[in-house]
Amino acid sequence: MSSIFHRLARLVRHRWAEQHLRKHLPAATLRELEQLVAKSELSHSGQVRICIEAGMPWSYIWRDATPRQRALSQFAKLHVWDTEHNNGALIYVLLADHAIEIVADRALDRTMNAEQWQTLISDMQSAFKGGHFSVGLVSALERVSRHLQTHFPRQSKHNAESRNLPDTPVVERHLPHRRS
Repeated sequence: MSSIFHRLARLVRHRWAEQHLRKHLPAATLRELEQLVAKSELSHSGQVRICIEAGMPWSYIWRDATPRQRALSQFAKLHVWDTEHNNGALIYVLLADHAIEIVADRALDRTMNAEQWQTLISDMQSAFKGGHFSVGLVSALERVSRHLQTHFPRQSKHNAESRNLPDTPVVERHLPHRRS
């Protein structure tokens, strides 16, 4: 019985977070992030995606999925793994669980150790706790970008034009649809 209660409480928390999504991520912040991703990808061969969810879909909550499991699913769904040099990165934020995950493709992941990734996440969490969502996201994006520039620099202008993933942050909402 407590398992069902836990799931229902988590569902309520996740749906409640939907109401606060725009407060934390106004349109101006999303446009800034999109521009920074585009600018970043001109200097390296990697792909960076940002995905922010207020809460997880019901199916993930019901099976008690972790934020990491959801981030891995989004990494695949958004095709971040589909880069020529296996150097894509997903910055994933789940507001309801106060969770941040960085999912890096194989080649990129080999260039940073777990402690470095965790430091980046901890710095984001500190910014978020202070109410500075934009600062935390921009800082993380800049750090991932610098790392990609160091380890996967853009080789030619032609490569810069072959970017194939969108730069727009993905903002997922999972509120039930209202009937007219």
